[in-house]
Amino acid sequence: MAEAPATDSGRIVKMEVDYSSNCDTKIPECKKLAQQGKIHDALDHLLALEKLTRTGADMISTSRVLIAIVEICFEAKNWGALNEHIVLLSKRRSQLKQAVTKMVQECCTYIDKTPNRETMIKLIETLRTVTEGKIYVEVERARLTHRLAKLKEEDGDITGANSIMLELQVETYGSMAKREKVSLILEQMRLCIAKLDFVRTQIIAKKINVKFFDDENDEETQVLKLKYYDLMMELAKHEGWHLALCRHNRAVLETPAVKEDVKKRHTALSRAVLYLVLAPHEPEQADMTHRLLADKLLDEIPTYKELLRLFVNPELIKWSGLCEIYEKDLRATEVFTASSEDGRKRWEDLKNRVVEHNIRIMAKYYTKITLQRMSELLDLAVEETEACLCKLIETGVISARTDRPAGVVRFTGTQEPAALLDAWSASLSQLMGLVNNTTHLIHQEEMLAVAHS
Repeated sequence: MAEAPATDSGRIVKMEVDYSSNCDTKIPECKKLAQQGKIHDALDHLLALEKLTRTGADMISTSRVLIAIVEICFEAKNWGALNEHIVLLSKRRSQLKQAVTKMVQECCTYIDKTPNRETMIKLIETLRTVTEGKIYVEVERARLTHRLAKLKEEDGDITGANSIMLELQVETYGSMAKREKVSLILEQMRLCIAKLDFVRTQIIAKKINVKFFDDENDEETQVLKLKYYDLMMELAKHEGWHLALCRHNRAVLETPAVKEDVKKRHTALSRAVLYLVLAPHEPEQADMTHRLLADKLLDEIPTYKELLRLFVNPELIKWSGLCEIYEKDLRATEVFTASSEDGRKRWEDLKNRVVEHNIRIMAKYYTKITLQRMSELLDLAVEETEACLCKLIETGVISARTDRPAGVVRFTGTQEPAALLDAWSASLSQLMGLVNNTTHLIHQEEMLAVAHS
């Protein structure tokens, strides 16, 4: 009786008999038979040996026999027999999990050696069938699924490739390396974007913790980081999230491969500036603007620094003057290229941001202004001016009231929530004081009336 135990998915299984000597004798004999063309005889002998090793719980010997069976089928180029025996061996009663894992790992090496695409797909499908629902071969199944998805994508079946990849719940795989998990999740994101499924892309993107990319010394991690942010930028462009695009470009800028390359560095930095300018005014946008202006790297691209400074200075920006100075340079970038519909739309967004900036500056210096004068300063029609003003009031960027019959706009000061609460509290205290004083006087009058009676 053998002393060595075999482990079965964390559970210790006592080895009843050691069949290693039998395997040392039988396996070479069977391989020799197969070389002589007696493949079926060889496989029958090995299947009988496999039953002995399996029932004896000899995991090492069982693994050797299973690998020998698939090797014989592979060397004979009998792909039908290989697929058949993979399924047969994996379904045998009380089959040892480690032995199945070894067999699947061996068969995975045969995929690149298949004679044609059809045989390759058939082998992958067979291996995916026997690994379905088995935690101990989840890594192999994930790799096989990725391989099949790539084949479908090469055939132009993006929907099929996407459906296959989404079957994988990679984030739950405890035995898979973190880098491989991230790589597969990125593939899921890429296929969702290719299928124009942007909602699912957002959901999948949340499975990746960006802290994983903090290892700047690991080149493979940095490659995954750049791929991740490229995909996130595709998503943000589709959704029109300009502030997110600025954040993503700044994150890319922190990658050593980008930071050390002057051309890539300037591209990422200029994109960050342009998308920040396009983002609607809000506290986060204002904070990011000041942070970016403080970055010394921005001195390398003075044109973009001056453009960003325009939106910080408390002065009106003349649209025609901006176009005269910056339009040629900006139109040459992919952000504002006139050859694409997105580029033309962003140019209109830039004009809107200039108008919004100018209205905010007016709100700072004026308490009252006519719509006619405002439209002259903005170089817009009165109707457009009123529409832009209403939009800013609605979003809470400025506080104003419009007298439409008189054509006058009155800017009112905005109060912070804390200051507003303090004022309300003071008014309430004053009101309660008046109520108490009134109550006291009434009580006093009542007492005097009683005394005189």
